[in-house]
Formats: sequence, C-alpha cells, structure tokens
Amino acid sequence: MSGIFAILSVLTGVALGLFFYGGLWFTVRRLLTSDHPVLLTLGSFWIRLLVVLAAFLFLTKQGIEYVALAMASFILGRLAVSKFLPARRPVAKCT
Repeated sequence: MSGIFAILSVLTGVALGLFFYGGLWFTVRRLLTSDHPVLLTLGSFWIRLLVVLAAFLFLTKQGIEYVALAMASFILGRLAVSKFLPARRPVAKCT
C-alpha cells in the first residue's frame, strides 16, 4: 500500500463524509421553508448517494484497502459535521 494513496484515501473519505452529512444537515434545515419538501428530500438523497457511491467505486480500482480507509474516515467527516455545525432545533409552533 502506497503512503500517498493511503493519505489521499483518508482525505477523500473525510471529504465525502463532510459532503454527505453536511448536505443532509442543509436539507433538513431547509425542509420547513421549502415549497417542495419531498422533491428536496429525494433530490438531496440521490445526489449525495450517487456522488459518494461514485467516489467509492473509483477507489475500488485502487484496491480494497483504500476503500476501507476511506470508509473509516467517512465516519470522521460525520463526526466533524456533528461537532462543528450548530445543533439548533427549529421551534415548533403551537396553534
């Protein structure tokens, strides 16, 4: 396993985690104000899923060990999003 490709795999995994979970955060924040929440939800899910799957598919050509590194570091991206993005919850209106 080459050191530079291992580092790139880890960076790719973190970037994909930031993209996927940051996009999820963005989508959830916009649901209450969206004119088309179903379209927003499904569109966001499919875009995020296809980008992440395409990147992991590309990594499979390099070797399974690089995919494993990227998948493990994908979780680091999730942890970064949950730590650094605000945890405010929308206030429900009582009518």
